[in-house]
Amino acid sequence: MRAVAIVAFAALAATATFAWAQERTASPAGAEVYIISPKDGATVTSPVTIQFGLKGMGVAPAGVKFENSGHHHLLIDTDIPADASAPLPTSDNVRHFGKGQTEASIELKPGKHTLQLVLGDQNHTPHNPPVVSKKITITVK
Repeated sequence: MRAVAIVAFAALAATATFAWAQERTASPAGAEVYIISPKDGATVTSPVTIQFGLKGMGVAPAGVKFENSGHHHLLIDTDIPADASAPLPTSDNVRHFGKGQTEASIELKPGKHTLQLVLGDQNHTPHNPPVVSKKITITVK
């Protein structure tokens, strides 16, 4: 009997973990994130100041759950991860602004670079549906 209870508990825990991992924060209809500056096609010098825009939602720090809010993630020279149900990774190409920042100064090497914003929830996971900006291309002198 004890073995059956342990197996049942393990199965329940695994199911709950799977369900929790799949749950994503809803985004409101019409929510938009965008890059205010620099403009698509701009030629800039490093460090590059990037201003983030958001419409239809609010900004909240990571770890803080407020309805219709999130924080910015800047994708540099990369695409949005295929699995939108997982937290965005942290790397040189995926920068997290979990303190609720709406502007950043980023060092970039000379050359062409793509920039794109993704709004993440309190757990760094894209909303459902994802709130993603248009990808822009800039040139750093």
